[in-house]
Amino acid sequence: MKKMDFMSKRKIFFGLSIGIILIGIIGTIVYGGLNQGIDFVGGTLLQIDFGEKIPVNEIRTITDEFDQNASIIHTGDNQKQIIIRTKVELDENERKEVFEKFKEKYNLEDAALIEQDKFGAKIGDEIRRDAIISVIIATIGILLYITFRFEFRFGISAIVALVHDVLIALTVYSLFRIPINSSFVAAMLTIVGYSINDTIVVFDRIRENLKSVNKKDYKALVNDSISQTLVRSINTSFTTLIAIVTLYVLGVEAIKDFALPLIVGVLAGTYSSIFIASPIWFMLKKETA
Repeated sequence: MKKMDFMSKRKIFFGLSIGIILIGIIGTIVYGGLNQGIDFVGGTLLQIDFGEKIPVNEIRTITDEFDQNASIIHTGDNQKQIIIRTKVELDENERKEVFEKFKEKYNLEDAALIEQDKFGAKIGDEIRRDAIISVIIATIGILLYITFRFEFRFGISAIVALVHDVLIALTVYSLFRIPINSSFVAAMLTIVGYSINDTIVVFDRIRENLKSVNKKDYKALVNDSISQTLVRSINTSFTTLIAIVTLYVLGVEAIKDFALPLIVGVLAGTYSSIFIASPIWFMLKKETA
């Protein structure tokens, strides 16, 4: 079976990724920015105990009157409680009016309103700042680890691949106007860890092959290393996706908010580990050889 020449096709791989990212940037500009969720822009929260599990579509018959994009999450014992989160800032009287509609429809007592609150964007600013700091710390840590274990060129290649994964995920969220919330941030940090693990497997094979082949023939070395790890990478990602997709299909809305970016990230991470990180290392190595 003829081996695929990955390195000769690296411009195609780079072009595909750049094209997708550019589409995301254009989409973000056209839409006037990303669709930031309540965690970042502030809004209103209501938590109500119904005494029984109420389907989300029934709750939306009321919440759609003030926000068709309100987040509705089941919580509590046997999911008898509902948490409603909306970017619409409702004052105290408006929150009471909303609860009165639920109270009348489901014959609730006043005590059923467990929590009602309005919070501003300041909390969102703190979450955004902490998320950026977390990503920076994780990136620096990964760069130092890979540089120590392998070499600096491997570290740079891995970081570029991780930035690629985050940008691809942001592109999907931008084009489909999916709200970006704290679950997205947690998922992105998870993806960074997952993607770097896949990348290290390829890098480790490249390092091992460096000991036994002509060190000047880096093109053949990288092609062989990718071919030797390709099936492993695909199988690992496929089994991971089975679990995440199952969570997305069967999970509640809060789980879906976490699972969706994971699905995008696993796909992007698998692609970048094979078609982005290794070709970048090859280009850096060839320039300094």
